[in-house]
Amino acid sequence: MTLSLTFAEAAWFLPFVLPICIYVAWKDLSEMRIPNTAVLALGAVFLVVGFFILPLDAYGTRLLQLAVVLFAGFIISSLGMVGAGDAKFAAVMAPFIAPGDLLFFLLLFSLVLLGSWLTHRGAARVPAVRRATPDWVSWDKGKLFPMGVALAGALAIYLIMGLGLWTWAA
Repeated sequence: MTLSLTFAEAAWFLPFVLPICIYVAWKDLSEMRIPNTAVLALGAVFLVVGFFILPLDAYGTRLLQLAVVLFAGFIISSLGMVGAGDAKFAAVMAPFIAPGDLLFFLLLFSLVLLGSWLTHRGAARVPAVRRATPDWVSWDKGKLFPMGVALAGALAIYLIMGLGLWTWAA
């Protein structure tokens, strides 16, 4: 399988996006919130870097993706299905996904979500992990899950895959 995301896009976006993704995952695990500063920072990365590396028509298409996901996220958040921070972060993630990779990214996100949920639930039962992170709010939120972990993880993995570090048999 070949991604529509180019090596150049992945190489330019990843150094800026990866630290934001790590920060978002950490903050969501520890506080069950995604700070607006992280959302704004990720949006700024796309606006600036994307402007220089994408053709103008692709840049516009990707910004449209942001608007569509923001609108959908607003509806879903209003219905109480996801947190507002998750919806905003998903919206600013959207332009980093090449349009031809949408279905692949949704599959990737599903797998990362399942893996991170299982890992989080399992780690919550390990006394050494709980002692190392006693102030993490996410441990005791019942059915709630820090979705920023899966969102940020999926975006980071997708961009790393864009570098061609994994090969897929056709």
